[in-house]
Amino acid sequence: MPVRKVTIINNKVSLEACLDLPAFTGACPGVVICHPHPLYGGDMANSVVVALSRALTARGMAALRFNFRGVGQSMGTFAEGVGEVEDALAAVKFLSVLREVDPGRIGMAGYSFGGMVAMAAGDRSSLVKAIAAVSPVMTDGALGGCLKPKYIISGSEDSLISAQLIHDGAETMPGPKKIELIEGADHFWRGQSEMVGGRVAGFFVENLGLT
Repeated sequence: MPVRKVTIINNKVSLEACLDLPAFTGACPGVVICHPHPLYGGDMANSVVVALSRALTARGMAALRFNFRGVGQSMGTFAEGVGEVEDALAAVKFLSVLREVDPGRIGMAGYSFGGMVAMAAGDRSSLVKAIAAVSPVMTDGALGGCLKPKYIISGSEDSLISAQLIHDGAETMPGPKKIELIEGADHFWRGQSEMVGGRVAGFFVENLGLT
């Protein structure tokens, strides 16, 4: 499947990105993927992020993964989650104008810190139609007024973010939503990244008009 290196511009800050496209041509749904915490080694080459991208393209969707500001070749410095949400919104706009992507079928996904960013950006952007978060950092009131389809998946053995905390936060979100706990899975999804990628891709197949 073709992979294209691209650059996203967010208020004069250039962001390094990779656009993964499905094998067929034509306008398809697209999903922006946000990576884990920049200060703890998170980047777009993270194994879970790559697994999400591969699963999405295998199911006929474009996947745009990018490095937040200050990561890899992206300009700028860490901005406490605020600037990173702006980066994600810029990525959505970038994806929406590509000829290979249907702007009416865009999703937002993220893992760990990226899950928090994806929820915040996905809630704000009218272009985003569905949101998926893998082992997300939860904030008070996250997606509290969001009526878009949501998918929250976490592992029972997550030692970094309590599965109960994730579940309780997700329960406060309005529907439509799907909350899934995978028994035995840890925060890093060791040996299970392909599985979680497939589940996230399945959610977007159902909610971005591929069924």
